[in-house]
Amino acid sequence: MSPLLPQKAPPSPPQDPQITLAWEDANRKRAAACAWAAGLLTIIGATLSSLGLSGLPTFDNEAVTATDAIRDLIAGNPIPPGRIALQAEWLSSHLVMPIIGTVLYGIGSLLIFGVIVFLFKATRARNPAFGQLTLIAGAAGAVAFGVGRTVAQLSYYFGIASFDGGNNFQATEALTGGPFMAGQIVWQLGAFAIGFAFVMLGLNAMRVGLLTRFMGVLAMIVGATFILPLDQQGVLRAFWLATVGFIFILRWPGGRIPPAWISGKAEPWPSIAAARAQKASGNAPDSAPAPTLPPVASNGSGEPDTAGQLRKKRKRK
Repeated sequence: MSPLLPQKAPPSPPQDPQITLAWEDANRKRAAACAWAAGLLTIIGATLSSLGLSGLPTFDNEAVTATDAIRDLIAGNPIPPGRIALQAEWLSSHLVMPIIGTVLYGIGSLLIFGVIVFLFKATRARNPAFGQLTLIAGAAGAVAFGVGRTVAQLSYYFGIASFDGGNNFQATEALTGGPFMAGQIVWQLGAFAIGFAFVMLGLNAMRVGLLTRFMGVLAMIVGATFILPLDQQGVLRAFWLATVGFIFILRWPGGRIPPAWISGKAEPWPSIAAARAQKASGNAPDSAPAPTLPPVASNGSGEPDTAGQLRKKRKRK
């Protein structure tokens, strides 16, 4: 190779496993709390908003039709209220629950940032090639999604509260003013950014063994739901957040967790073909490797002992 050509820098080695584990131990409870709070507030906020709007009447028999409006306009008569105007008048006295639900949902969205930071740093410690763009997109996306959605929804509800009657055009003008449109733009930009972050985190955390295939794929699906109207109530998102919170604190039924959380190193999941071959040869368990949760005991060098080491000690005794 010519010395004049720029040479590609060698990849950085993974972070020292002991440093990785020490940082994760110091921050895992905080990250789990963010995950659980984000999931819970998302569900509560969406539920309150839905309940507050569940009784919204359609006014099919009372609302003026487009034909009637045109006839009144030609005749010079005042245009009576349409469906939007009548619904706005009804909503003006039913805004408490939707407003509370919107605020709680927004706070839950902001708390997702803590989950993204912890999982990103844990993944990058095992794979330094994982780019910083995911963290930037996750941070900007969580803030833009939470703040933009909250501003848009509250602007809409406050517009309803200030609407003192009129036709559909006047109601729409009051409900969708400047703050509403600005919030919508920020909301959509944030949805794309945080959706991208979820997809990249799910893929890369699964590759280094921090998430099972199910949880990694589900993270990517959740990322898609921020952009596509597939989970408007946030049920899938809340489930993923609640589950990943238990993974963060190394607690799961039966004590089985992804091995990379214990070793501090990348522990890639075997491919489906490799897993089948290992299972056929009798060298692998029925599922992907998932060691039991390490007990508090020490192996004498200051490192937590694994369940396998304790079993060996018992056999020696």
